Amino acid sequence: MLLRRLILCALLSSLAPCLAVSAPVAENEFELVLLATPDAVHGGSLFDTCAACHGATGEGAHDGTVPAIGGQHFKVIARQLVDFRHARRWDERMTHFANIRHLADAQDIADVATYISMLTPAGSPNVGQGGLVAQGAQIYARACASCHGPDAEGSSVRAIPRLAGQHSQYLLKQMRDVLEGRRADYSPEHLLLFNRLHETEFNAVADYLSRLSVAPH
Repeated sequence: MLLRRLILCALLSSLAPCLAVSAPVAENEFELVLLATPDAVHGGSLFDTCAACHGATGEGAHDGTVPAIGGQHFKVIARQLVDFRHARRWDERMTHFANIRHLADAQDIADVATYISMLTPAGSPNVGQGGLVAQGAQIYARACASCHGPDAEGSSVRAIPRLAGQHSQYLLKQMRDVLEGRRADYSPEHLLLFNRLHETEFNAVADYLSRLSVAPH
């Protein structure tokens, strides 16, 4: 556990100058996205490219390699797209498809994020083995519900992602990425929280969240 923390601190320290430079530019673009008047029809045409990986309804990949994004809060989708564009979050595929060749400006981001937020994912997420769901519920209620909501519904106002109904394997990967320095966009509070959990607890929380029903929007 100590070695993991030391490696994480070293990684974040080496990236700090780059992140500091990109932060004002990213925040400026995010504000422009929020000021735009979205065009969901245009967003639907832009989403055709996204659908190749995320699926026609934003259901993601059942193995958890691609998240379910249909119905996610507008601000959350917009925030992630902006972060991918400005190297505040890293994924080779998303860095490519979030760049200006595919999403020319803040208006495009607002349009596609709006369209995605209106989708209802088809099918059901992948889940864990089921033996740790009760433990996962207890951990979530204690450590996560104060921000993500009692039903993991997130917040559209505060740009907190909905976690309910997300693929368990995707949730696990994101938690591991935080611990291993691949999600520098996560808050220090998340780092502290995740460092207090063990692998079994990660599996428990992910399994619990993946089984929660997605509230209609």
